[in-house]
Amino acid sequence: MAALIKSIVEKWVALYVRLSRDDENEGDSNSIAHQIEILTRYAKEHGITNYKIYKDDGYSGTNFKRPGFQEMLADIEAGLVSMVIVKDMSRFGRNYLEVGLYTEIRFPEMGVRFVAVNDGVDSDNQSDNDFTPFRNIMNEWYAKDTSKKLRAVLRNKGLSGKRIAVRAPYGYIRCADGSLIIDEEAKPIVQLIFQLCIEGNGARKISRILQERKIPSPATLEFQRTGHTKRYHPDTPYYWPTGTIACMLKQDTYIGQTTNFKTFKPSYKSKRMIKNPPEKWVTFENTHPAIIDRETWDMAQKELSQRHRPTRTGEMGLFSGLVFCADCGARLHLRRSAGWTYEQECYTCSGTQSRIKCTAHYIRSVVLEQLVLQNLQRVMAYVKDDEDEFVRLVMRNKLNARMAEQEQAKRQLEKQERRILELDSIIQRLYEDHVIGKLTAERFVKMSAGYEQEQADLKNSVKELRELVSTMETEEVNIQSFLKIVKKYTEPTELTPLLLHEFVEKIVVHAPDRSSGQRVQQIDVHYNFIGEIDLSPEYIKTNT
Repeated sequence: MAALIKSIVEKWVALYVRLSRDDENEGDSNSIAHQIEILTRYAKEHGITNYKIYKDDGYSGTNFKRPGFQEMLADIEAGLVSMVIVKDMSRFGRNYLEVGLYTEIRFPEMGVRFVAVNDGVDSDNQSDNDFTPFRNIMNEWYAKDTSKKLRAVLRNKGLSGKRIAVRAPYGYIRCADGSLIIDEEAKPIVQLIFQLCIEGNGARKISRILQERKIPSPATLEFQRTGHTKRYHPDTPYYWPTGTIACMLKQDTYIGQTTNFKTFKPSYKSKRMIKNPPEKWVTFENTHPAIIDRETWDMAQKELSQRHRPTRTGEMGLFSGLVFCADCGARLHLRRSAGWTYEQECYTCSGTQSRIKCTAHYIRSVVLEQLVLQNLQRVMAYVKDDEDEFVRLVMRNKLNARMAEQEQAKRQLEKQERRILELDSIIQRLYEDHVIGKLTAERFVKMSAGYEQEQADLKNSVKELRELVSTMETEEVNIQSFLKIVKKYTEPTELTPLLLHEFVEKIVVHAPDRSSGQRVQQIDVHYNFIGEIDLSPEYIKTNT
């Protein structure tokens, strides 16, 4: 009995206070200090001296995973709390289902008394609690209405071109009005990350390079400046998570534009963010200074879109992701064994291992590097010798290629449009046969469904073809971007990853031709911004 009395005496009363950011707009009446004053006065008036204050400052009432609340709940479950007192029901929470779960089920089961001072709620006096469920519903309605208004404000802000994200991405500093200015200390690091990406390095390799160079991570930089951050790890100040780097490389903020509504919350009760499809994004250009130019951004996005497969030794080939088969369109993968020299390494067509069943052909790495370098040297020499003539050549080549593609697309479009009209007639005849009894209802439904599905697919295809033809008619060749890259270099003597990825979009390798008694192989080099350049009537060939 003495032990039981002792355990009862040792229990304390929990005084719980909460304030969300939205509640701050209501003034001092809901402040943490004001709530504590009300609850301590109530405790004093009722002779309660053994109490503990639990508080959550800046936490929404719709979410019960608040640190102060969870600490109180743990003490209740440990049998240390005899009573919970709050200023009013809205301070306890704004989700009427969870509020009811605690106040009407869990607390009574654990023998915990619940009091909401200003609402006159006391679980020991059931006659005063009849209106409590309705009050909880009204509190949740208030939270829902507030959320709705905030969403409307954010949407209007986002549609006006203002940035709605709270945090500034690494490389920028967010001003009081929400605008972004460049962080000069972090700017060169952002540029380095994009440069390393263009050179063919993945996020994991870039992370290792940054660690080796002892470049502080974003979390470390924030800690050095402010003295606090949840993401800072003192044992690994130079560790860059690969996810951080991958996110940065896709962040279009770095080219000076703002894209809003990339994510959304499905409910005001949920903190989980869901990605919006791109068609729901809203983008505004030139909203702040750019750190990365458009050409660098485009090359980085192209590099990210290509799949890179390391060899068995864990290394990445120079041409990884850039080499394609002229016959089947599949990628050529680097074949390398531990004992092979560089002269023995080769790129082989992956179509031989798929359902395409392409012919087994390859090109040695050293030969491919030599051919691409020679092609690039000839192109750069042409530009520097006669830039105007080079521009005319590019326009002529692009125009011829575009006209050929256009003609093919138009022929396919006409063919599909004729088939759509034929299907209209077929479906009409099927209907007539069904009406006069030549076709059973089951047979009619089955046949007409098949034809209607074919017609629907054709209509979608026709729409895409029309858009393609229209795009071709208005497409412009970005020669100036290519010339800008050429002017950065003198005549190259070796093919580096940076040089390759800055200039080359893809390389198409043909199967070898042995008709002359020698192994002759053709490659086509397609350049960024301008495509393939046919410098002479002859193909680029080599005996290998």
